[in-house]
Amino acid sequence: MKAIVTVIGKDRVGIIALVSQLLAERGVNVLDISQTVLQDYFTMIMLVDASQCTEPFANLAGELAAEGESHGLQIRIQREDIFNAMHRI
Repeated sequence: MKAIVTVIGKDRVGIIALVSQLLAERGVNVLDISQTVLQDYFTMIMLVDASQCTEPFANLAGELAAEGESHGLQIRIQREDIFNAMHRI
């Protein structure tokens, strides 16, 4: 199953490494990544393959959100089909 991960927060060293490590530890593979810095804010969108994830999707979402909060980031994950439905015009 593919999913979309979004990350927003004040720019600092190590954000991509942090998020990538969190995903890798849970068996989630990064397929594509786009990131930019808008003034002082880091933004990133990742397309990931969560089909080999070692835990339920809801737990993954909660862990990413909690870990992000502890680092001053907003980290969200949504199933690709739900993300596409929400952003369809």
